[in-house]
Amino acid sequence: MKGEKAACKTIDIRKMEEASKRLRADVIKMVHLAGSGHIGASLSILDVLIVLYSSEIRLKKSNGRMVSENKLILSKGHACPALYACLAEKGAIRRDELWRFRKAGSLLQGHPSISIPGVDAQSGSLGQGLSIANGMAMAAKMDKRDMRVFVILGDGELQEGQIWEAARNSVLMGLNNVIAIVDVNGLQTDAPTPEGHDIFSIGIKWKAFGWNVIAVDAHDFESIITGLRKAKSSERPSVILAKSVKGKGVSFMEGNPAWHGKVPSSEELKKALSELLENKNPEIKCA
Repeated sequence: MKGEKAACKTIDIRKMEEASKRLRADVIKMVHLAGSGHIGASLSILDVLIVLYSSEIRLKKSNGRMVSENKLILSKGHACPALYACLAEKGAIRRDELWRFRKAGSLLQGHPSISIPGVDAQSGSLGQGLSIANGMAMAAKMDKRDMRVFVILGDGELQEGQIWEAARNSVLMGLNNVIAIVDVNGLQTDAPTPEGHDIFSIGIKWKAFGWNVIAVDAHDFESIITGLRKAKSSERPSVILAKSVKGKGVSFMEGNPAWHGKVPSSEELKKALSELLENKNPEIKCA
């Protein structure tokens, strides 16, 4: 355990904790201004994205595009407000673009697009991300490139049969450079997710397909970092089961399925920002 904690210190966890509150505020403001979006699913996976962009997805400009040696696919693409907030934090997109989320003509729509700097794959219908990851990972193996592909899935998304077809192929093709991360928040559109009740049973399913299974706390940065390190050292494809809370960080949103797609009123926005920014007279005018 001492070694694990020492490894975590190579990344500034304090800065990630600060970013976690700040980016949560950005997500909520984006959805409020857009009048639509998915706050709950964004807040449950945000801390995992912060770790990935701090340690695995290192963006740099090449041939006019923002790229990283490793790749990230947000298969649960409706959680894109969290992704966009991270991209703005890393300078891939302008921060004022966030306030145009879902507007006509905006770069940032309701699912990620490869037209957005730093985005490696488009999403839309759930269930496709792991198949795309397999293709990228296989190409990297063929080209003898040291590249990993991270793909973020929702626990409700595991109901899609294509996920399990892809999971079988990941193992058959020996793609240990694929790391799947399942956001196990236990809720889908308007009800509990059957797969989200019991993280142990989810693990059994992935193990049956031959995957290396790792469980982490999706809101504990040391846990996430340690889980990623274990996944990277495996000779098999790895899946990280990230136990999370939908709407994490805002008291009246946490664990409430209504916030899957609900838009905060001005009063709810003010209350949420006050919680996240510790009552520091939050500015709610974004445009």
